[in-house]
Amino acid sequence: MKSARLVVTLPPVLRGAEALRFATDARSLGADMLEVRTDLHPADAVDAAALARILELLVSERGVPLPPAWVAAARWVDRDVVHASALDAPAGKLLASHHADRPLKTDEALRLWEGPLPEGALVKHVEPLGEPSAARIAELLETQRRLGERFGAERVTVLTMGPIALPVRAVLSRRNLLEYVAIGGDWKAAPGQRLLLDAAREARAPAREGRLGILGTSIAHSRSPRIHPQPFDRIDLAEDAPVEALVDALLPHYRGFAITSPFKPRLARHTGASIDAINTLVRRGDHWESFNTDTEGARAVLERLGGGDLFVLGDGGVGAALRAAASERDHLRFLRRASISEPLKGTGLWTWPDRIAPPETLRLEGARVAVIAYGAPARRIATEITRRGGVPLLLGAAWFIAQARRQRALWETAT
Repeated sequence: MKSARLVVTLPPVLRGAEALRFATDARSLGADMLEVRTDLHPADAVDAAALARILELLVSERGVPLPPAWVAAARWVDRDVVHASALDAPAGKLLASHHADRPLKTDEALRLWEGPLPEGALVKHVEPLGEPSAARIAELLETQRRLGERFGAERVTVLTMGPIALPVRAVLSRRNLLEYVAIGGDWKAAPGQRLLLDAAREARAPAREGRLGILGTSIAHSRSPRIHPQPFDRIDLAEDAPVEALVDALLPHYRGFAITSPFKPRLARHTGASIDAINTLVRRGDHWESFNTDTEGARAVLERLGGGDLFVLGDGGVGAALRAAASERDHLRFLRRASISEPLKGTGLWTWPDRIAPPETLRLEGARVAVIAYGAPARRIATEITRRGGVPLLLGAAWFIAQARRQRALWETAT
């Protein structure tokens, strides 16, 4: 199956030379097309012809009429079938779009597209996701299928939006002409967009049935999408997201998930696990089976530290893995934030996520402290350990590789 063409949207703060650099960077990262929208940029802020020499240009009319120079430079011209004054565009350039304000049944969605379209026009249909369920995802896929029957599958894009829409957009992308993605950072053109790098990685990989993904909060740094088989989705959710309903809704489409903070305890309870926290889900027919491969990571780190008497900063999901991995000669002293008052000596492990500030009372008198995060979060934690008088030991890679190797083996057994 041919991959969707990857579209990035020009952020509203970029003008002139900065816009050209953005387009060049996006192309180098795997983007196929650049979108410029009239609600984000005034006509004189964009050199459409110069941008089109770098990437194919998609110009979108959003409340403000499209400048003629933009239309002349564009490969595609997006006009909303409800709000545009007319569905006019140069021959072969029209992308007709509809943005519904609520989730629709397939028959409702198709009625929006009963009117005639110019020959060769593309079709883009967008709906909010609403509450996640297997039935809701099936409805969107059916809308996509039937629009493809009406207009030709090679001309259709169906998108959904919302704070938990990313994995559903990923499922839809397998049969879409276009996939709108984010370049990274704080700004996205729409909620639910995947990162360009993640989508480009999938596009380069051999097609495979059943997706994988990582579920967590603040996981832009995660290396899982880079080392695991594709397609692998980075699903970054708010702490209060309905993650239980989401994983159940995605069961027909994903063969496994990596679970990270803060969802390890919640999904352990949801799946009836015998342990307090899990980090891996594997599809078993009509249900999820849960595991904690962090035990493998914990064992690797404890071996590096030499075992013995160790303090552990925090007692969350990682604590369960450390307890399971500890041998008879290991003595682990778990310290919650409120219980830390005296300076700490010896050797320990820092298990608090990077986004959680340590207590002000924490002091380390030359203590060696293992950091089990990696990348930028690990560097920030290491700086904090040094500031408080400790010696950081960066063991996140050892933990990550050991647990990820076991995850991969488990996902290969999915049914």
